[in-house]
Amino acid sequence: MTTMESGGCSDEVLTECLTAVDELLVRPFPTTCHDDATESGGPGHHVRVLRASHDFWDDIGGEAWHRADAELRACLDALGTQCTTRWGDPYEVDLWSYLIAGYEGAEVPDPLDLLSQLAVSMRVWPIEDHGRWLGLTVGQGDTELPLELLAVVGRTPVPGPSLSAGA
Repeated sequence: MTTMESGGCSDEVLTECLTAVDELLVRPFPTTCHDDATESGGPGHHVRVLRASHDFWDDIGGEAWHRADAELRACLDALGTQCTTRWGDPYEVDLWSYLIAGYEGAEVPDPLDLLSQLAVSMRVWPIEDHGRWLGLTVGQGDTELPLELLAVVGRTPVPGPSLSAGA
């Protein structure tokens, strides 16, 4: 994980993020679920924090949050441009629909269940030669917690929420 220190997305940061994405695309998926401060995963997926802001416990007026959001979104855009050059135009996945589906009793598969609790949408590139997809988003676990630029790699295709048998 890289904590933001100043302004936008430098070439060095962009290279670091692309290296992390490339590594996730070829890394075998874990057989069991794991979670730590910078990475989580399970059968069929990896989630990695590429960049993180500081927390916002003392950000009374929201100025630090807005700066951090702008910086991470600039990095998301720069990284997205590089991914589009490599794999073509992304499509947008509405993570909000997965959150609502989960609240309504649907079984939402990981990593979409986790992501829907952190972000509203995600840009997705199918990486057909790897049989995987890459997702990028900016998310936040709670208003006081750091904002995070997240890279997600999953097995193709991106699954949809489905109602569980008991719902």
